[in-house]
Amino acid sequence: MNVVGRSLKRKEDRALVAGRGRYLDDFTLPDMLHVGVVRSTHAHARLGKVTVDEALAGPGVVAAFTAGDLPELSEPIPAYGQLKNFRDYAQPVLARDKVRYVGEPIAALVADTPYRLADALARVTVEYEDLPVITSTESALGSAARIHEAWPDNLAGVSQRIIGEPEAAMRAADVIVHERLYHARSAGMPIEPRGVVAYEDRLTGALVVITSTQTTYLVRGAIAHVLGLPVERVRVLAPDVGGGFGAKAQTYAEEILVPALARRLQRPVKWMERRREHFLATCHDREQTHEVRVGFRHDGTIVAIDGTFQADFGAYTIQDDAAILNTIVHLCSPYRVAHYRSVCQNLVTNKTYSAAYRGAGRPEAAFVMERLLDIAARRLGLDPADIRRRNLIRAAEMPYRPGLPYKDGVDIVYDPGDFLAAFERALELIGYREHRARPARPAGPRRIGVGVACYHQGTALGPYEGANVRVDPSGQVYVFVGFSSQGQGHATTFAQIAAQELGAPFDAVTIVGADTAALPYGFGALASRLAANAGPAVARAAREARRRATLVAATMLECAPEDLVSENGRLHVVGLPERSVALGEVARAAAKGKVLAPTGEAGLNTCAYFYPKTVTWAFGAQAAAVEVDVETGAVRLLRYVAVHDSGRPINPMIVEGQLHGGVAQGVGAALMEELVYDAGGQLVTGSFMDYALPRADDLPEITTALLDHPSIINELGIKGAGESGAIAPGPAIANAIEDALAPFGITIRELPVTPARIFEMLREAR
Repeated sequence: MNVVGRSLKRKEDRALVAGRGRYLDDFTLPDMLHVGVVRSTHAHARLGKVTVDEALAGPGVVAAFTAGDLPELSEPIPAYGQLKNFRDYAQPVLARDKVRYVGEPIAALVADTPYRLADALARVTVEYEDLPVITSTESALGSAARIHEAWPDNLAGVSQRIIGEPEAAMRAADVIVHERLYHARSAGMPIEPRGVVAYEDRLTGALVVITSTQTTYLVRGAIAHVLGLPVERVRVLAPDVGGGFGAKAQTYAEEILVPALARRLQRPVKWMERRREHFLATCHDREQTHEVRVGFRHDGTIVAIDGTFQADFGAYTIQDDAAILNTIVHLCSPYRVAHYRSVCQNLVTNKTYSAAYRGAGRPEAAFVMERLLDIAARRLGLDPADIRRRNLIRAAEMPYRPGLPYKDGVDIVYDPGDFLAAFERALELIGYREHRARPARPAGPRRIGVGVACYHQGTALGPYEGANVRVDPSGQVYVFVGFSSQGQGHATTFAQIAAQELGAPFDAVTIVGADTAALPYGFGALASRLAANAGPAVARAAREARRRATLVAATMLECAPEDLVSENGRLHVVGLPERSVALGEVARAAAKGKVLAPTGEAGLNTCAYFYPKTVTWAFGAQAAAVEVDVETGAVRLLRYVAVHDSGRPINPMIVEGQLHGGVAQGVGAALMEELVYDAGGQLVTGSFMDYALPRADDLPEITTALLDHPSIINELGIKGAGESGAIAPGPAIANAIEDALAPFGITIRELPVTPARIFEMLREAR
């Protein structure tokens, strides 16, 4: 019955590959109307008159609404963050007096078909009085203009952490490396854009909202808050979701607007985001500019790190400084740093607002730290691998305490792991020693380089997750959970846990989630958290169901409960497999309540929640081999290696798949993805004609290796893996490109490393 730890095939895939998946746009209800959003075409302006008369005169157009027409939407969208470190702001569902970025919702039109709706949207006119536009953190600091009038400036807040005495320690360094590094703005680009369907259920009185989200409970709470409804009157469901990556992990204006219109019109309504809208209206991330000094001894040992950076949040700071604190607390790890200071100025600008995208602050931290190590190695005459070996935390030092609190306020204690062994494994898989031993390649247009990068990741953020395990009289087992899935394999991994703990066949377990009516409380699919948080909850609920089943079966088989074994869907007496009873029969008997009544229990229906004390810590090392054409600047990935310690993997194949997907997105950030705004706040890379994504032929075969150092935070020993693959590709590939171009003396200071940037660096070097 040992199903946990096996690479079982995913349960969910058969329906998806057969075309039986149900995504948001597949939902069509009788008498349904279609909603379109009128969005600002100006980055910063006072709103004048919004004229909808011509649009309303069009065929099939049912209604038009501005903010003034919907007083029920007067409350702002609730902030997502658990943290409250920034200045307060109010983000309206529909803009009332002012717009702060291109794409901000201004009005809504409702029509009977999507085609008539598109025609009507083109007939709406909006008057604007332009205000000064702020498109960089530098201009945000220096401008007299205010994005939020109640603020004295455009600084949302300052985030910082300090260990030891970095200034004094820096003075004792033999060599100081001082660099300015920039990570470009990018965003999650799920194949399915966002969408919402809403209607009022006349039988139950519930407001039903179907939305392509990662956080059904967060959306439920926001809708209830703005519309003034009891939470129990709002039911939120997520269908099959075609990718999330953090982009669908917060509440958007449309998820409140569409339910409000369903109530107002008393008809089902539907909104589907177009790709252009997704670029403008769905959150961005990653834009940070760092200025860092790192002090080293001659042997490469880190003495101190002292850095400042600026983060561009766009118009609204919807997640407070959660991702920024990730950058700060992850920048040093997994290295020994006794003296460290990092201070971030968090600024608002007239861009689409920023929120967590896969990795959420960690890819930026890895880029800064791993680039600085390679630059320092060159300055000190050391091999890049050696400088890391001398600074990596050793297994004997675990559990290591860096002296920093995590963003949950708990002092960080690293989970057990062997960072050096993982790093050496990555070097072995990429053929690092062979590359270094190879004689210098003759002059030619194509140069080979190898780069490495390490990361350490706080995973499985709380506050909790729950599970309800119910054994049906048929013998089928249903596990009700409080989260949705966007391709992570939840229907498989949590079925493995439930099957093992309950003693049921894996094929008999069904995971039911993505519905706030299935479980009263949950949190969501984000922050590499579900395996380590929901996994223990599923295990505890299944374990309790097995305990109850044993009590009932003992009376049926006339034996002591401790003499029973539950496996493969039957409970039998130890050593006497023929003396047994099926789990379904036990469920029928338990439902009658006689056996369990004295214990105050009934049925094989149990619920459990798991509250982690803090995060688990996963480690990884990645390496890339690249070929760079010095005549064109083109980069070709030759090999890629990802080694990851995810603790006890529930399903190794799924963990490896997560790494593959993360690496692919990291390759995009390293080589091509960048959201660029012009001086007027217009997004100039607002389509896939301008914003490049990795294609199949951009990726080499990705070699993965999993290490198993169990976490001490949860009883299953699980660490997270969902975001891990995306953290290190940026620095690993940048280091490899710089290695290939070493004869030219080039230093890479920003991502992405596009052919155009390589060409310019080579031209300057020549």
